Amino acid sequence: MEGRILAKIEPWTKLTAIVGPTAVGKTAVALRIAGELNAQIVSIDAMQVYRGMDIGTGKPTAVERGSVAMRMLDVADPGENFSVAHFKELADDEVFGVVSAGKIPLLVGGSGLYFRAVVDDLDFPNVGGTDRWRVEIEEELEDMDDMELHDLLVDLDPDVAAEIPPQNRRRVLRAVQVARQGDRLMSERQHAWKDYESPYELTVAGLDMNRHALYRLIDGRVDRMIADGLEEEVVALKKAGLERGTTAGEALGYRQMLEYLDGVKTRDEAVEEIKRRTRNYAKRQLTWFKSDPRVKWFEVDFKREDPLEKLEAGLDAAARSILEYIAENLEN
Repeated sequence: MEGRILAKIEPWTKLTAIVGPTAVGKTAVALRIAGELNAQIVSIDAMQVYRGMDIGTGKPTAVERGSVAMRMLDVADPGENFSVAHFKELADDEVFGVVSAGKIPLLVGGSGLYFRAVVDDLDFPNVGGTDRWRVEIEEELEDMDDMELHDLLVDLDPDVAAEIPPQNRRRVLRAVQVARQGDRLMSERQHAWKDYESPYELTVAGLDMNRHALYRLIDGRVDRMIADGLEEEVVALKKAGLERGTTAGEALGYRQMLEYLDGVKTRDEAVEEIKRRTRNYAKRQLTWFKSDPRVKWFEVDFKREDPLEKLEAGLDAAARSILEYIAENLEN
């Protein structure tokens, strides 16, 4: 990346977004309204960036991708250590490209950290390509015990040291790494996370539905992933080098199928764990986005006992309301 000139999104650029928990219908709604908004979709999904990881990430189909321009899909190989800092860098480029084309950027996804990285223009330690740097740091400090390492952090960044116990060696190492690279201290960057202040003209719609209905959809989606060939997809990725412990290998669905293929779990145990962990992930997504005061929420009218045919009507109604809300804000 040396010598590369990065695109810079101008302050007060109009950005729009649809966020919410997995399986709630964010992409379906975005596809319904993108044309009316003269928008292109920019994915803010942490795992849809990986090539070949299609079924387990719920990546839009070829037909869907042919109907509306979609960016930030298939931009990394599963073996890459694809950080949020790298994601932000590429996403900023893509948003700049959308704006340069005279279109409206419509961010769509449920990865809260990646969403905020883009819309709030937050800084991250400049550790790109930085596995080598991390190894050098760890080798240099490995002879220190936990208290000695924590004392070093106290000297470098006392505010964040007060929030991390000495026993959490991984977090202490991370904070030391940030401070010694000369980037802003972690304690300084944390203030920006609490501000919810975007330099852009931001309009965010949140999509939600009855919790029991959402869990029903999650379980059904996992069953469809299995039927559509998730196991075969993971087998191919494993042959290409995907393994547990890597960023891609820890993705929901992929880790559990790798454990099944490695003999750690039965197939049924892997499937049930995917469902359970996905439901828990949806809870965390809602907690994250509900804490952001800028999100205006829209309910999909769908209950657990409703026939699936009613889901489409619920998504249609939510899409109309979201379209009206975003369009009104874009005009102001």
